[in-house]
Amino acid sequence: MNSQILHALGQELHAALTTRQAISPLSDRYPQMTIEQAYRVQLAMIQTRLDAGERVVGKKIGATSKVVMDMLGVDQPDFGHLLSGMAYDDDAAIECRTLIAPKAEGEIAFVLKHDLVGPGITVADVLHATDYITPCFEIVDSRIRDWKIRIQDTVADNASAGTFVLGNERVDPRTIDLSCVGMTLEKNGEVVATGAGAAALGHPASAVAWLANTLGSLGIGLKTGEVILSGSLAAMVPVVAGDRLRIKLGGIGSASVRFV
Repeated sequence: MNSQILHALGQELHAALTTRQAISPLSDRYPQMTIEQAYRVQLAMIQTRLDAGERVVGKKIGATSKVVMDMLGVDQPDFGHLLSGMAYDDDAAIECRTLIAPKAEGEIAFVLKHDLVGPGITVADVLHATDYITPCFEIVDSRIRDWKIRIQDTVADNASAGTFVLGNERVDPRTIDLSCVGMTLEKNGEVVATGAGAAALGHPASAVAWLANTLGSLGIGLKTGEVILSGSLAAMVPVVAGDRLRIKLGGIGSASVRFV
């Protein structure tokens, strides 16, 4: 696949984002597409947003659970970029009309106080470089019709990133065993999902270390102040207008989001 095709696919995904009109799977049309090429499509997609005035505020890690890896046929996670236009505060109201087929995930977000540049980053390095952790929702969304995705589709689609919501609590990650943190996710007052920190590659900081080392091999570092979403701790929860969600993380705190 040449660079013109990859750039055109990035523009197609960006158009799907702005018009809220999903497109057919890229992997059906280009079954030969590699994951490396899919990341080039991703960069073309987000560059259009950067050119329009948004800025990169962090990264997200996807496919951190074995169930999702098996579904996508891969043995490692993927990543996408968080942009300023995706960020919401705790208890924000998100308009469903701005998304296509949103699903919510409960996660632990890391906010960095030092740069992290791989390779060779360890869990201890991640914890040392983290200013604080906080509960968060990632609202994933797919520009691929009906979520019929393979790994190439979700990578190209910026790892299916939609928006994210950060809680208000700020906790030092070195004061808590993140692998044992329990999570409950409530939808309209009822618990619909539970999980634990170990769901994110065994330890959320392990997921962040994987990201730092993967980006480091490409000559890219994680920067001071960036937000890193470390991966879902339970299954995705579909949402529609009128839904209200709340996540509770043991020893960390809670976050809420409304959909209108």
